[in-house]
Amino acid sequence: MDGLARARLARAAAGLNRRRDTPLPSLVFLTDDERTPDPLNAVYALPQGSLVILRARQALRRVALVNAITPVAKERRLVWLVADDPELASRAGADGAHFPEARMEEAHRWRARRTHWLITCAAHSLGACARIARTGADAAFLAPIFATTSHAQSRALGSMRLRAIARQSPLPVYALGGIDDVTAQRLRDANLAGLAAVGALAV
Repeated sequence: MDGLARARLARAAAGLNRRRDTPLPSLVFLTDDERTPDPLNAVYALPQGSLVILRARQALRRVALVNAITPVAKERRLVWLVADDPELASRAGADGAHFPEARMEEAHRWRARRTHWLITCAAHSLGACARIARTGADAAFLAPIFATTSHAQSRALGSMRLRAIARQSPLPVYALGGIDDVTAQRLRDANLAGLAAVGALAV
């Protein structure tokens, strides 16, 4: 995506974040093994204060991402989390950890151990958001909102369902899945912490 489109997406995310009145970062970039095999340029292009979630299936790949992105995150004043590997996040001095929905219960244990961390979890329903809130996590990433190639077999929630869930959720919600500068305009009045994307923030 070109720089102008990324800037429009960042502005849309910031607008949603202000209405939520939350200190959480408004724009989130998630790495992806296939779609962003070399995410450094995308990380460099993020506005200061954005959130980066480092995701990789293999442990060695996660370590490599941490080693490559940590200095960039510090230089760019970004918040960064490690997905699905809180032990690595702790060793590397990350700002927190992100858990898949299936591992959300681990968030409770890590909240007790790392009270200063930003802890987030993936969610696919209002019920999941409620369970995540009970773990002490800070936010949920609700997905997929729109059709996306990374979850082609998953039914998109759509903007109406997202609004309903975000309105009732006991913790802040990020929209993920098919989010770009165009679809973001369909969420302008949603009660969100911000917007999360992979391809739309790739460089």
